[in-house]
Amino acid sequence: MIRPTPRAGSHLNRTEMGWRDKIWQINWPLIAVLTAIASVGFLTLYSAAQGSLQPWAVKSMVRFAMGISIMVAVALVDLRFWMRHAYLFYVISVILLVAVDLRGTIGMGAQRWIDLGFIQLQPSEVAKIAVILALARYFHGASYQDVGRPLFLLPPLLMVMAPIALVLKQPDLGTAMMVLMSSGAIFFMAGVRLWKFAIIVASGLASIPVAWQFLHDYQKRRVIIFLNPDQDPLGAGYHITQSKIALGSGGIFGKGYMMGTQSRLNFLPEKQTDFIFTMFAEEWGLIGGLFLLALYVLLTALGYAIALRCRSQFGRLVALGITTTFFLYFFINTAMVMGLVPVVGVPLPLISYGGTAMLSLLFGWGLVMSAYIHRDLPIGRRGAHDD
Repeated sequence: MIRPTPRAGSHLNRTEMGWRDKIWQINWPLIAVLTAIASVGFLTLYSAAQGSLQPWAVKSMVRFAMGISIMVAVALVDLRFWMRHAYLFYVISVILLVAVDLRGTIGMGAQRWIDLGFIQLQPSEVAKIAVILALARYFHGASYQDVGRPLFLLPPLLMVMAPIALVLKQPDLGTAMMVLMSSGAIFFMAGVRLWKFAIIVASGLASIPVAWQFLHDYQKRRVIIFLNPDQDPLGAGYHITQSKIALGSGGIFGKGYMMGTQSRLNFLPEKQTDFIFTMFAEEWGLIGGLFLLALYVLLTALGYAIALRCRSQFGRLVALGITTTFFLYFFINTAMVMGLVPVVGVPLPLISYGGTAMLSLLFGWGLVMSAYIHRDLPIGRRGAHDD
């Protein structure tokens, strides 16, 4: 476990801050990078609609404004509040996942949404944040000896597997993989030894023949097409084939804003959601794609830097978990559209069109910001102030 040494006397000024003090502590560079990435998304969605704010760009702008407001509000709340209520948020997220199975809305062949009238809520996005909060709460204050005991690791393992099982039932393999990997990162940062991960990975590889039988037909086709993209170029392989064509046609400097032929002629499917990076790269080329990836890397670095500055284990693990989840979002999406991993339903964060994904991510970054504002706040094992 990483436990940085606190600076002598540095926590005295931030243990009990007022609202004005907290506002001065807001990490504005973090907000600036988030806004820059979202602005790229607005421009790309405007282009996807062939020069119109409707139907995607204007809604995305409104949601981002709402999300930033939520992020700042979350950041200003005492970090101990989020710790004390972490398990409650987890239980609510599991209830929402069960509700999807009972009364969820079906879209694109999957039952993943709950219609709330003003928004189509996707509980699996909420679960990603809730699992991180719950794991950070569980491992907060745990000693090396605690983490080394197998029985101590059983409750958090069950805590992770419950939402994964419910998400797989929707079915949503991409989200289930993200929850598993981000949770694994928290286990590692909490001090779980590498040999235990090796046992789990070996067990997972050994169970592949069994797990294959439980995959849906379209999921099996995605894996087969990933291994051999030319097998069905007009069917299951159409998405990735057109994505590669668009990426290649963009060249070094791109075809120009709103000049991408693959997207404007509708050869590129899901250009406003899963394959929006391909559309952006076709218009702006390799240079534009690298610029966007640089913004993502910068934001990730800011998140990890905040985590390392936190005095409390809870704040550190929350920041690490949220930042890792964000990294997995853009890594899996960009690798997917390049044909490096099988096609899964993972949006490009803050750019792809989608309400729940954007709001949940900004809520998560609000937690990271809260960890930054309260970075010198010592927290006891039960969430109380600890001097």
